[in-house]
Amino acid sequence: MARNQQPSAYSLLLPGILLAATGVGAGDLLTASLAGSEVGLAVLWAVLAGAILKWTLSEGVARWQLATGTSLLEGWARHLGSWVYWIFLVYLVLFTFATGGALVTACGIAGAGLLPLGDPESSKIIWGIIHSLAGLGLVWLGSFRLFELVMSVCIGIMFVTVVLTAILIEPDWFAVARGFVPSMPPGGTAWILATLGGVGGTVTLLSYGYWIQEEGRRGLKDVRTCRLDLLFSQAATALFGVAVVIIGSRVQLEGQGAGIALQLADQLTQVIGPAGKWIFLIGFWGAVFSSLLGVWQSLPYMFADFLELRRSGNSGIRRTSRTTNLRATKAYRAYLVVIATLPLILLLSPVRLIQLAYGVIGAMFLPLLALTLLIMNNRRRWVGTDFLSPKLLNALLAIALAFFSYVGVTAIYSRL
Repeated sequence: MARNQQPSAYSLLLPGILLAATGVGAGDLLTASLAGSEVGLAVLWAVLAGAILKWTLSEGVARWQLATGTSLLEGWARHLGSWVYWIFLVYLVLFTFATGGALVTACGIAGAGLLPLGDPESSKIIWGIIHSLAGLGLVWLGSFRLFELVMSVCIGIMFVTVVLTAILIEPDWFAVARGFVPSMPPGGTAWILATLGGVGGTVTLLSYGYWIQEEGRRGLKDVRTCRLDLLFSQAATALFGVAVVIIGSRVQLEGQGAGIALQLADQLTQVIGPAGKWIFLIGFWGAVFSSLLGVWQSLPYMFADFLELRRSGNSGIRRTSRTTNLRATKAYRAYLVVIATLPLILLLSPVRLIQLAYGVIGAMFLPLLALTLLIMNNRRRWVGTDFLSPKLLNALLAIALAFFSYVGVTAIYSRL
């Protein structure tokens, strides 16, 4: 919705806050903490490099949206052919189920860690269901402004508590500084790659286009706003990743899955006392619930957008042109119910299996995004002269394409 008054700094940063809150979840905490535990602080530079690459991808999504007034999904359908968004629909369904399962499981573990309800397995299931239905209710009944407020509170809790924990463990700050110098520690290649690709979201990067439309951003004048907004978003994401690597470097972790968060919290008791455990658990809860809420709110946009495109064909005449209207469609609400209910069955599955599916499916998306942005944002007839992607950003997109393709193939090969 366009604003009639001068926006505040907070409102200018809101879409980036939403992106950071949605993109950072249990998978990011798992990857960064294990990397810190296995190879120490030498992976810190990879956190920053990954944030730069994902800033480039997000900027490309915003550039297309501001240039054309259409979602990237609509751009795919109109210019690249319907085969692209049919592939995306299959991917979206798989991503929804795997990610939904990972998030309700992580929220169940977080809730069980803070307030156990019976034995650990039953407590995880109960809290997973409670969090999923709470997300459903907030998105269904609440306004977009309420969604922004809840997400802002959750991400505030997440970053303050996790960064505070990293400070309280009193790391060697000189070693931390050395970690930002690019290097490849012995046996650490896989962890460098995992850290580069693992922090900051995958398909959720597409959500940014819908959120800037909710804020009424359009045209060339808002390119700078989006760049600054995304700079804040990725800086916050990188700060979270750095803090978790520092925390992980001080403990010994074993196992897999979001349950590592509880193991990490227990070990922090030995490092900084009982308060450390509860501070970290609260931060972990903020990370996973904000991610769940953001995914519950954003993925139905994409499904509703897909159905609108199917109804209108490639003519460009859409029955619904604004995201506010998309949220009111039956398709949006139906998909919201689906994502909040069907993945609950994965609460009965081993955490390792859920993380496996999440990792493999997530690895497939970023190369496709980088490739299509390289094609679409460099066509003068499609975006106009003023919105053509600069050479530096094209170079970064090419690096992102090569890197995430390699990581994706490596991840799929190693997990299957």
